Amino acid sequence: MKSKLFYIFIFICSSMNLFGQNNPTEFTYNEFLGYVKKYHPLVKQADLKLNEAQANLMQARGAFDPKIEVDFNEKQFKGNQYYSILNSSFKIPTWYGIELKAGFDNSEGIYVNPENTLPNSGLTSFGISVPVGQGLFINQRMADIRKAKIAQNLNAAERNLQAIEVLYEASVSYANWKRAFEEVKLYENYLVNASNRYKGIEKLISEGDKPAIDSIEAGIVVKTRLLNLEDAKLKLIKAKLELSNYLWLENNVPLELKDDLIPEITLSKTIKEVLQINELNPIDLNNHPKIKALDAKIAMLKVDKKLKANALLPKLDVSYNYLSEPSYIDNYRFEDYKIGVNFSFPLFLRKERAGVKLATIKIQDTEFGLQFERKSLENKIKSQQQEIASLEKQREYIRKLIQDYNTLLNAEDRLFEMGESSLFVINSRENTLVSSQINEIALENRYLNTIIGLYKTIANAN
Repeated sequence: MKSKLFYIFIFICSSMNLFGQNNPTEFTYNEFLGYVKKYHPLVKQADLKLNEAQANLMQARGAFDPKIEVDFNEKQFKGNQYYSILNSSFKIPTWYGIELKAGFDNSEGIYVNPENTLPNSGLTSFGISVPVGQGLFINQRMADIRKAKIAQNLNAAERNLQAIEVLYEASVSYANWKRAFEEVKLYENYLVNASNRYKGIEKLISEGDKPAIDSIEAGIVVKTRLLNLEDAKLKLIKAKLELSNYLWLENNVPLELKDDLIPEITLSKTIKEVLQINELNPIDLNNHPKIKALDAKIAMLKVDKKLKANALLPKLDVSYNYLSEPSYIDNYRFEDYKIGVNFSFPLFLRKERAGVKLATIKIQDTEFGLQFERKSLENKIKSQQQEIASLEKQREYIRKLIQDYNTLLNAEDRLFEMGESSLFVINSRENTLVSSQINEIALENRYLNTIIGLYKTIANAN
């Protein structure tokens, strides 16, 4: 009777150890994401896309910067000044291809080309150049500005996609760390349970209440739990190292996960709030970064098409320059001027028409990709929403199964105390309970990964 009471005490202690919990420091999922968003190098790298877009826009605007040009040539030979020619100008490009120009020219020497002969004081000019055909409503400079502005939206969308990809991979690592941690704790508790049971069986065998073969069976369970625990510890070490890839501090200082930190216990209840996900709310795909990126690409292609279509027009540039000597600048003589006309037009326009056709094909190709991407996102979101709902039901079912398996194990243990059962049956019941709890941990991991996957698919489109 005393031996039976001792065995009952051992089993109660094992059960208390199995279901008891300690309270070490939690490293919450929200805190982890905060580190990733603020310090991870790949997130900082994604932010560079915004700076790149701003630099490209500045570069495109540089085509409209005023420009000073000076061209000076002088030749001296055997004491003679053959020529000294100065051409200087100040140009101001404007939006519609119109260019304003002010200039000062001077030339002297015994061998100056008569065409370049100027008054002794030089010659000033003020003029304008207007593209009447090509380049009036759109030109390369205007197209570059428009595309650079559109590229800001494109780079912002690509930045969001890159940042979300990093957060997704980091979140998966956190979920895997939580799974490995819980498996280790589960096997540690069941190892204690098996060890205590083994000691109790040995005590009963020594008192003649149980056959010696039961010690072999109890020892096999202990060895099996040791094997399972060692494998789980290896997975936990690998999961910690993987998670450490996403832990950084300022100045790109990497961190390593401490051993006294544990994952958030109630993550499955808080993850939707942390990721700001409500799978029942409608998703506005027009705000999705992928859709925005494709919209921006189509807009840029349309600018290219408009520029190529402009090449179908004849090239006709007209310029007028008012001329005067510096001393007569206040006396306007409109009969002193220089005008120019530059005209060209290809007869067949094969190159230009082909350019427009190719630009149209690129736009259609990107639009088809946009339609496919939109439908693909819609179906993927619906699929993940349905999977989340199904996994929530499955988790409820497996919780009930675990309760039932635990009840069967407790009942079998009571039968064993009364001599109406065997250690083999108890071990079989316990193995079934362990398997169901491992399945519960795996199911929770799948549930978390599905929510994280939905976050990646939605990409903050709400």
